[in-house]
Amino acid sequence: MTTDLQPITFESFKLNKQLLTAVAEAGYETPTEIQQKAIPVVQGGHDVLGIAQTGTGKTAAYLLPILMKVKYAQGVAPRALILAPTRELVMQIDKAITELGKYTDIRHLGIYGGIGPKTQIETIQKGLDIIVATPGRFMDIYLKGELITKDIRTLVLDEADRMMDMGFMPQIRRILEIIPVKRQNLLFSATFLPRVETLSEEFLEHPVRIEVAPQASTPEVVKQSLYELPNVKTKAHFLEYLLQNAELSRIIVFTRTKQTAENIYRFLTRKMREDEVRVIHANKGQNTRINSMESFKEGNVRVLVATDVAARGIDVQEVSHVINFDVPIVYEDYVHRIGRTGRAFRTGEAITFMNKAEKYHIEKIEKLIRMTIPRETLPAEIEIFKTPFEEDQEMNREIDNQKRRENPEFQGAFHEKKRQKGTNAKQGKKSTKSTGKPRRK
Repeated sequence: MTTDLQPITFESFKLNKQLLTAVAEAGYETPTEIQQKAIPVVQGGHDVLGIAQTGTGKTAAYLLPILMKVKYAQGVAPRALILAPTRELVMQIDKAITELGKYTDIRHLGIYGGIGPKTQIETIQKGLDIIVATPGRFMDIYLKGELITKDIRTLVLDEADRMMDMGFMPQIRRILEIIPVKRQNLLFSATFLPRVETLSEEFLEHPVRIEVAPQASTPEVVKQSLYELPNVKTKAHFLEYLLQNAELSRIIVFTRTKQTAENIYRFLTRKMREDEVRVIHANKGQNTRINSMESFKEGNVRVLVATDVAARGIDVQEVSHVINFDVPIVYEDYVHRIGRTGRAFRTGEAITFMNKAEKYHIEKIEKLIRMTIPRETLPAEIEIFKTPFEEDQEMNREIDNQKRRENPEFQGAFHEKKRQKGTNAKQGKKSTKSTGKPRRK
């Protein structure tokens, strides 16, 4: 089944007046490509496999038909279930329901871990129509006997690839066993890797596949650039240099680890006003993460330092720049990181720092996104710091591991040097024999 881009207004989807009013007030003028393609299909009751990057408007693409289907508050048990991988994304989807359903009496709730379930359970007991949840928290509350699933008629898996990366498959399979078999299923993913295809075959029934961009492609409105930097200290000082440019007005700095995120946060607070920068990662408390995110969205915070826990679920339209302080080793995360800028048809810029050990990962990322990230020359005024011995050794070990992954017979740089030394010794000995004085008779 194919879909054409005929509808050009939200009125074309025959949405009710309450939804159209909310859509207009939210500032949505023209449906995005995923909305044009998906909304009629979802309204038709078909299962959908949607391949769409973040920032393409996919949340509204499935929410508007669901809100039309649910229509109004009814009964106690939820009729639609939306699963998402992170609390940030759950909160974002729940907020979108509030925005789009503001003129309806539809009851909804986002449930996630990191806080006690008591308040969430109390809200569930009062009655819900739509529930948005992380798989783990959904199962926790279900096993307490506080969730009725018999009326669920629509299931959405949002960011399915990320859910699989985070190991949620066992919970998802359990959820599929406890909700009605007769239901509409919608799966959305930024990439369509083999594991996502396997999942789609498990629970989608004759789905309509809707793809609005090549798989694992990066947004065209995002300018990408790459700088080669030898070590953490040089990276940090180049970051400081970049932040002196006022054009970098709202920035997300992504790091690979919580420790690096904390170190960069402390470094920046010595260089900037403390209220200009925030940090979020898995060790930060729920309230701290929510407050930091809200301050960033409101424009009160200029720089947000984050691990990949925040690579998805940040929906801030005015992010001017994404800076990859570290290159991600889950290559799809590069797409999701830079998708935080260039949202809602705006332009943006993604700047990546690369050391010698990260070159391997960049080559894999470039293969995934089917393009070469443009290399840029460092400004002359940037000081290149000497790499500490321990950091250099760690990078060399990582390069050895990379070579070993490509060639299992590779024994490492130490063995290479030892073999080379041995070869040179043999050659020297042979040379001595051949050039020595002849024996006397």
